[in-house]
Amino acid sequence: MISIPHWAEEDRPREKMMQKGAEALSDAELLAILIGSGNTDESAVALMRRVLAAAGNDLNQLAKWELRDFARFKGMGPAKSVSLLAALEIGKRRRLAQQSERAVVRSSQDIYGIFHPLLCDLPHEEFWVLLLNQAARVIDRVRISRGGIDQTTADVRSILREALLQRATQLALVHNHPSGNPQPSQDDRRLTQRTAEAARLMNIRVLDHVVVCDGCYFSFCDEGLL
Repeated sequence: MISIPHWAEEDRPREKMMQKGAEALSDAELLAILIGSGNTDESAVALMRRVLAAAGNDLNQLAKWELRDFARFKGMGPAKSVSLLAALEIGKRRRLAQQSERAVVRSSQDIYGIFHPLLCDLPHEEFWVLLLNQAARVIDRVRISRGGIDQTTADVRSILREALLQRATQLALVHNHPSGNPQPSQDDRRLTQRTAEAARLMNIRVLDHVVVCDGCYFSFCDEGLL
């Protein structure tokens, strides 16, 4: 196994980064720095090129991988795989940190922007509620339930309890579809209607219900269903 210090000078991503900056490196070169070495047949950069190719050269897709996916590649043991997953998680958390905790929600796109980093990589469904004040500023986002691959359940009482505890006057319902199809189910439609009716009795407004997928979403408000 050849470690980075023994590579040809032109194939040393650490030195390249120090000389030219991180922006000069390819995704494969950045990932190679994280794993440090390749295998007996290829350098870390070459190995990362193959790994990325298997993920469609898409870091967002790579972030959805699990340890067993990396294990298909010679030289990718648990330690290297965990290092990559940790770095990809840091990237996700950075995107989340950029979403201000007191952001103003003006549209379904704003809601999607808040939840896409949280939900886009998940292999299972999760149901969340976004709590807002009268000025439509975010108070909190709360996970209500976590389900299987194609279904999760949420209780109207649990949703409204969170709103009442944090004195929210407006809320948005959010859940993801790991299948990539953003169209709501009949259960989604019924839950939305029941929640909106119950919230109205408490002078709480349900602004929207957004179904999040990776790259697209469905908005009940935009479609005139609220």
